This record gives sequence, structure tokens and C-alpha cells, in this order.
Amino acid sequence: MSKRDYYEVLGVGKSASVDEIKKAYRKVAMQHHPDRNPGDKAAEEKFKEAAEAYEILSDADKKAQYDRYGHAGVNNNGRGGYSGGGMNMEDIFSQFGDVFGDDIFGSFFGGGQQRRGGQRSRGVRGSNLRIKLKLTYEEIAKGVTKNIKVKKYVACSTCGGNGAKDKGSIQTCNTCGGSGQVRKVQNTFLGQMQTVTTCPTCNGEGTTITAKCGSCKGEGRVFNEETVSIDIPAGVQEGMQLNVNGKGNAGERGGGPGDLIILIEEEPHKYLHREGLNVAYDLHISFTDAVFGNQIEVPTIDGRAKIKIPAGTQSGKIFRLKGKGFPGINSYEKGDQLVHINVWTPQHLSNEEKSMLEKMSNSQNFKPNPDKTEKSFFDKMREIFS
Repeated sequence: MSKRDYYEVLGVGKSASVDEIKKAYRKVAMQHHPDRNPGDKAAEEKFKEAAEAYEILSDADKKAQYDRYGHAGVNNNGRGGYSGGGMNMEDIFSQFGDVFGDDIFGSFFGGGQQRRGGQRSRGVRGSNLRIKLKLTYEEIAKGVTKNIKVKKYVACSTCGGNGAKDKGSIQTCNTCGGSGQVRKVQNTFLGQMQTVTTCPTCNGEGTTITAKCGSCKGEGRVFNEETVSIDIPAGVQEGMQLNVNGKGNAGERGGGPGDLIILIEEEPHKYLHREGLNVAYDLHISFTDAVFGNQIEVPTIDGRAKIKIPAGTQSGKIFRLKGKGFPGINSYEKGDQLVHINVWTPQHLSNEEKSMLEKMSNSQNFKPNPDKTEKSFFDKMREIFS
């Protein structure tokens, strides 16, 4: 079954602001919340579907990728994209619990849910990293795996990322008793109302550190270099962004890592230039090759190919090498190579050559007589790029 459009799932338009997207997600999620619909599998799936849509549309980079390429641009096939396809309920509450608000959890669900199943937030999520990656035409055409050294925050190997000197240096928070939340009961004219807020002492972690790790100074991470393997799909283009989930900066004190965002750049080719999925090549031929015809070898993305130049070929003629362009990303579409013919006019002639040409200049065959059925240059361009 094909996925629904993310904007349709949340009931917003493409121009919706971040706040509007958040508000829409909150509304849909509350409607299909498992605690409001116990045992209803359909409601649970819609709850997960809303979380998936919100993860993409609330992130500016992922939203731009989705707007441009749809679901294919954000699917998680090892080449970046959406990480939520395998999200369970705990993941959703862990990542997006703040959208609902602690007061809402307290008033709607009696304060007993504690972000569902007793889950506490751990540390602070790491930030995203953005790097530029230059690719050759050959790499773009075939796809490539790149091993890139990235300087970033990584989890501290001494403490395992928890920021403590040792296990004995981690204690249960005295303020919240390890729950990560503080409950408050207020008397109102409607009766008692219980609200739940994040514990101010441990920031919702449920534990406090009495002695910090000497390597990371209690942060749970250190600045280092890591080699990241990135699978680049065939057909990417200049300016495209790919997300590698969980390969950004490590979070503080066990918090989840951010994403690594890859900005694609194209390395100029010595002979070819790109036009969408097509590649173009300017071929200069001699006057005699244009008159008598010839077979000429031209460069392509993956090597060289021979083309036949018929006798009487005019300057401006465009030959098409089928399937010699770029593949479409996540599709079976394939571009062509367009070979644009330029007849080279000699600029320096000997006296003998001048004499020979002057004799022929008055010949009827040397006077321009274009075929009226021949398409104009602009017609050719419209046909190629339409």
C-alpha cells in the first residue's frame, strides 16, 4: 500500500509554518493517541503515521527534500532519508513527547503515563552536521560508496557516554525519585487537577552525577574524527541534500545523535556538461569531414563512443546517443548524450588554399540552400528540453 502524502496526513498545506505543522500534528496525534483508543490497531497506525509525517515536515532539510522528490527523497534505504519507518511507540514518545506538553499528559492521562511506559528523556540530542561532497560524473552515473572522515562529537569511550566517573557516581534524583517528572495537585472549582512537569533538578533524566568523567568532563562526549560510510544513489544532482541518520554530533550524557546532512556538488567534467538527465558535448569537425562525412570518436560519461557523421552535415546538427546520460534517482528513467556539431572554419589559409576556395565559391553547390524541412535551432532546443 502506497504511503499517504505527509501534508494530507497532518491536514496542512505546503506553505504551513513550523508552528502550524506542530499544532496540526498535536491535534492528529491526540485524536489517535493509544491511551484514548486502547486496543485499536488502526488508531495506533494513524498515530505512527502522524509521527512519521511530523518528523519530516518539522525538519527544514527533510521537508525541502520531500517537497522536491516526494517519499523517494526521504526513504531510508541506507542512502539517507527518513528514520521513522521502524519507529515504535517508545521512540515516538521519546522524540516528540514535548509536542504534547507535560500538562496535557497530566490532565488527559492522570499523570500516570510518564511519557508512556516510564520512559525518561536521556541527555540532550546532538546537533545535525552539514558537509559538502564533490562527485564526478562517473560517480553520479553509477552511484558510489564514499568513506569520509568527519570531525565531530562522538560518545566518550571512557564513560560510555553517561558523563559519570564510574557507576557509583550516578545516583537517583532526590527531587523526582528517578521518575524524571514532578507532579503537582491543584484544587480548582472543578475539583483536583494534577499536572506533571519535567524535573528541574535532573532535567527529566531521573539521575544525577556526583563525580564527572575525567575524559569528557561530564558531557558524555568528546571531539574526535570518525570515518562515515555513505551510499550515494545513482542520479543525484548538484544542490541535492541527503540525510544519514544518527551520524551527526553525539548527544550529551547519552542523548541521541543528530543527523549528517550531505550537500551534493558536481565536479566539472573536462568535456561534458549536464542538462538535467542529459549530457551535452560540443563536437568540432573540419570542413572536409562535414562535406565527405566521417566516423568520429567522442567522450561519454563511461568511456568513448563512435558516431557517424553523414556527408553534408550542417553546423548546428545535434546527434543523440540514447541512454548515455544520467539515470533518474530512484527510477528507471535514463537521459541521453547530445552531440552538438560545430563545423570549424579555417582562420589561416595559404595562398594556394585561398585560390582553391575562391575558384569554388562561385559554384552553385557552395551557395547556402537550407532544407525547408530542417528544424531551426530553437525548435531543436524546445524538442530536447520539453
